[in-house]
Amino acid sequence: DDIALPFKTLRLRAKGSDAGHNGLKHINDILGHHNYARLRFGIGDEFSRGQQVDYVLGEWSLEEKKELPELFDYCIQIIKSFSTIGIERTMNQFNKRKKS
Repeated sequence: DDIALPFKTLRLRAKGSDAGHNGLKHINDILGHHNYARLRFGIGDEFSRGQQVDYVLGEWSLEEKKELPELFDYCIQIIKSFSTIGIERTMNQFNKRKKS
């Protein structure tokens, strides 16, 4: 999950910082580095000041829930591509396309 990206935005990255994401911080601590691929899943930033944790760990809206199956299928396409043609070609193919 990534609050820095609007809902429905998916981005594959070869590596990067944790950007304040606790899950990525934990992975970095375990691995001892941040050189691993990650698929960023935009959830938007529609929360009130001080409510970030509740927003990130909260429920999807009804509209969002309707769109999740298609987004999950798209994530699967990205992951399959990454595992077959590699990170660079997959990023070139999928990161330029905006999921509508």
